[in-house]
Amino acid sequence: MRAYLFPGQGTQFPGMGKELYESSALAREYFRHADKLLGFSITEAMFHGSAEELKQTTFAQPAIFLHSYIQSKILGANFRPDMVAGHSLGEISALAVVSSLDFESALKLIKARASAMQSVCNVKDTGMVVVVGLYDVIVKNICKQVDGVVVPANYNTLNQVVISGEMKALEEVSEKLRHGADRVLKLTVNGAFHSPFMEPAVHEFTQAIEKTNFRKPTCPIYQNVAGRPVNDVLEIKKNLIDQLTSPVMWRHTILHMIEDGAIEFIEIGPGKFLSGLVNQIDKKARAWLQT
Repeated sequence: MRAYLFPGQGTQFPGMGKELYESSALAREYFRHADKLLGFSITEAMFHGSAEELKQTTFAQPAIFLHSYIQSKILGANFRPDMVAGHSLGEISALAVVSSLDFESALKLIKARASAMQSVCNVKDTGMVVVVGLYDVIVKNICKQVDGVVVPANYNTLNQVVISGEMKALEEVSEKLRHGADRVLKLTVNGAFHSPFMEPAVHEFTQAIEKTNFRKPTCPIYQNVAGRPVNDVLEIKKNLIDQLTSPVMWRHTILHMIEDGAIEFIEIGPGKFLSGLVNQIDKKARAWLQT
């Protein structure tokens, strides 16, 4: 069985999508439509914006979605998923490519999500750090050893965890983790995503969810909150909302997909972060980036 994976925030880079725009009339049509729907030129931000500009949630999220969605549409009849999953924001990309959301609805929902999250980011100095080389349970325990709030946000692999929190506490935890971890690196995001800090964004995003028309997806989507397959629209909506403040259970997602018959994992979007994670989770799995 074939699983398609869609990346989330942090995979953006200056110039992303430009090659798609230049090589495909279909891509140009989607980019122009996106500029109108968003009310600003996302193409300008993607093609000519700086890394610092693209780091802003309001630009990063629609940019990553566009890159993934357009790539899947260019594949046409060759895009044949048996199951899909998206990492954080990528969950909306995954829902769009399996017809649970149409293009316009997905982009408007992402704009609302990004706006709600960016508003929270502007209030408090928070961030995210990736920790490589320590078991997730060790990282979780060390997060509890400091004053302030720092929590696991992404369980990417058994020994790669992303933590979220307020910057002072995050720096203190990072210093403790450096004594045993292979790497402790600050991510290019400007907020503590998938943590209690996102609670103020929940109400606004919930309102956007309720205004959005969802349909049953054409194949199961394995959502971040539990990593289990979902087809029911009400459950999909609830999981999208819960995802804002809950950790991304990525390792569990991939293991459940393998358990349910996934043999091939194909990543669609900027970079090859997720396909790399799949190979770390299960060295026998076949995973690659769609180019």
